[in-house]
Amino acid sequence: MQNLIGYLQDGALYIIACVLLLGILIFVHEFGHFAVARLCGVRVEVFSLGFGRKIWKKVSGDTTYCLSIIPLGGYVKMFGDQPGDVLPEEEKQHSFTHKNVWQRIAIVLAGPLMNLFFAILIFSVVAMWGQESRSPMLGDIDFSSPAGTAGFHSGDRIASVNGHAVTTFEDVTDAMDTQIGKSMNFHVIRAEGAEADISAPVKSRENPNPLSLHDTIGDIDGFTTMSAASVIGVPKDSPLYALGLRTGDRIIEAAGVPVTRFRDLPKIFQGEQTVPLELKIERYDDFEKKPEVVSVTLAPELAKLGLLGLKIDSPEFYLAKVVDKSPAQNAGLQAGDRLVALDGKILQKWTDVLKTVGAYDGKNEAGIKVEFIREGERKTVQIVPAITSEVTVYGSENHRYTIGIAPWLMAAPPEIVTIRTLNPAMALVKGAQQTAEFSVITVLGFVRLFQSKISPKTVGGLLSIGQAAGETMKLGLSKFLTMMAIISVNLFVLNLLPVPVLDGGHLVFYTIELIKGSPLSLKKMEFAQQVGMVLLMGLMVFALFNDVTRLLFGRM
Repeated sequence: MQNLIGYLQDGALYIIACVLLLGILIFVHEFGHFAVARLCGVRVEVFSLGFGRKIWKKVSGDTTYCLSIIPLGGYVKMFGDQPGDVLPEEEKQHSFTHKNVWQRIAIVLAGPLMNLFFAILIFSVVAMWGQESRSPMLGDIDFSSPAGTAGFHSGDRIASVNGHAVTTFEDVTDAMDTQIGKSMNFHVIRAEGAEADISAPVKSRENPNPLSLHDTIGDIDGFTTMSAASVIGVPKDSPLYALGLRTGDRIIEAAGVPVTRFRDLPKIFQGEQTVPLELKIERYDDFEKKPEVVSVTLAPELAKLGLLGLKIDSPEFYLAKVVDKSPAQNAGLQAGDRLVALDGKILQKWTDVLKTVGAYDGKNEAGIKVEFIREGERKTVQIVPAITSEVTVYGSENHRYTIGIAPWLMAAPPEIVTIRTLNPAMALVKGAQQTAEFSVITVLGFVRLFQSKISPKTVGGLLSIGQAAGETMKLGLSKFLTMMAIISVNLFVLNLLPVPVLDGGHLVFYTIELIKGSPLSLKKMEFAQQVGMVLLMGLMVFALFNDVTRLLFGRM
């Protein structure tokens, strides 16, 4: 019942957020057409926010302003906007079709440009409000990696790069992108407060983001802000198991102090503990539901045993999930099993699992030998990986061998800093820069789709917009406004596509008219409009199919 109520609440929030977001953006777009049409002397007959039956209207001058029942669009009805209409001579001065081609271009272009300018305004407001970014604090550093051997430690905070102070991790990565093939000097502040200077070579790495203009980025292997969350593995012989703790429990508080990272746990379970230690944990029985929060109290003699004494294990080799009908399930693996070795090699990190399975080439019919522990007993099975397809976080589709398992591995949120641009002029500059960046990203998105570098499964429609709007609204006004600005940029680019029925298609007609000195024939324009409508409807149906598939079956 609580699940149903939660879904209904989320659904209502998504609808409200979607209507608010699209309502504002469409109003801005149509107001652009309306304002320039009036400036050019065109009579605007209807200015409607929404489609369908009118639920409110007011007539002012020559224009009927109205709200319509379907709040997912809008339109401006201009006098004489249908080519071929026969009008009295005295009325032609108010007709859209009878304006010169430059005026018609200005009227059509005004809608997309209003979305562009509105995005700049929103990004500027958000810049003054404050934008969140990752701090330059490093996450879990593997001492055997190039970053570890160079001298970086987990929890180091980067203070400066090549003598230039940095405030965000993006400042660090941007600097690395300009120093590929060179050594960089980092001044770091250790977690315990000591300072150190580190010199490390920056190598070139293929850019995993297909929506970037750059094919390569600067990188140091093992250099990351990611940290393992404070999720624990609890074997049956652990004293904590008898107290009710289980593998997958996430310690979020110890003695009233918040805990987020696994590497912080040794500090909790050590020293001369003289009073009981109260732990607050999150327990995920179902990843689709909110976790249950429970409290557990440890006696002083237990609390000071340390991780080894308590037999607290890293959770990364415990299986949180085995996919239905996957090779792993068919071979007999179950959630809760602890992996020990693959093909005789003892596992040290979860990446060992990924590398071994990813290296399978399909030639060995016996598959991969998997050793695991269940209920204290060591067992062995043979698993033949299968090729699966998944959409990455960057939108590209990845085909690789998998066996259908997921570990109890969760990332702790990186430290966040808020950057505010209080100078209005600088905020406007930053807003324009971000609008330009997202415009390029949107255009590249279309290009990469045609190049098959981005999966068509990433194409979303109204449901995706509603879900994104609702989720960002949960995170606060700044996130919601940022999403609104991004969608506004998308509307700017989308409406300029040279597809008949869109503003870009009309601009193509008017450009042809400028070149040949006369408009296209009415028959040719009507045919082009019909083709454009079919293309647009096809895209909408495809986007809706993707949306429904995501909702019913999860990420594709």
